Amino acid sequence: MSNTTSSSQLTTTPAAVLPAQRTVSSAMKVFSSLLRADLTTQWRNRRATLMVFLLPVIILFAWRPLIKQFGGPFVLSNCITIGLNAIGIMGYTNSIARDRDKGIFQRLRVSPAPNWTIMGSRLIVQIILISLLTVVVFIAGYQYDHISLTAGGYIATFFIALVVGAVYLALGQAIVGRIMNPETVNATSRLIYLALILIGMFGELGMLGKALNKIVDYSPYGTVERIVSHALVPASWNTDASIALLITLGYTAVFSYLGIKWFKWNSR
Repeated sequence: MSNTTSSSQLTTTPAAVLPAQRTVSSAMKVFSSLLRADLTTQWRNRRATLMVFLLPVIILFAWRPLIKQFGGPFVLSNCITIGLNAIGIMGYTNSIARDRDKGIFQRLRVSPAPNWTIMGSRLIVQIILISLLTVVVFIAGYQYDHISLTAGGYIATFFIALVVGAVYLALGQAIVGRIMNPETVNATSRLIYLALILIGMFGELGMLGKALNKIVDYSPYGTVERIVSHALVPASWNTDASIALLITLGYTAVFSYLGIKWFKWNSR
């Protein structure tokens, strides 16, 4: 309620409005505290974060000869897709499994913190990582491979990466929701991550045969790569890109539903 609200309004609905304001204010303070704590934890684990960023950059350097054959946007889109995989399936999944095993979630659940603040702060951290990853790939692509885009291409890709990165966060949530043991979560996430990027990369290069290449095109890797490649060159956006975006949003909805349904706040 704004400061300009009349005294008559305050006297008619104080019991309904003012407690609600205090509740929202309290929740936002809790959310702010959790976000600061999660950002601090992420900074202390910055070596692991650097490893997540390292693979896309290595792929970017290694695929330099392919730029003449496939074009710069093709290489950049695959590198960004690989990075989004790493953040969602490796980083997010294992951090949730580790904190749950340590009992952090169980302790937070008995605190005044609403459930949405607990997971929301962690998702904000992942969004920040996705933003940083996209910028790092842009800079490395320009400095090393001399790949330049239009201003619209940079802006569109930045925001598209935030949208499509959600599919891997949702998949990670489904993995950690279904599997309780943190070591099993770690092994499973690594297996799924490697399968997605290896099959995805070979499929994008047309090395798996016509039938498998078609499956890859409609996998989470293929749809995200297609969306990002078209976002890099906004003028190339077409019906296929729109269909890929709808499929990706469908994957996100399904994985999110399963992740929320299966998730348990403790490992027991």
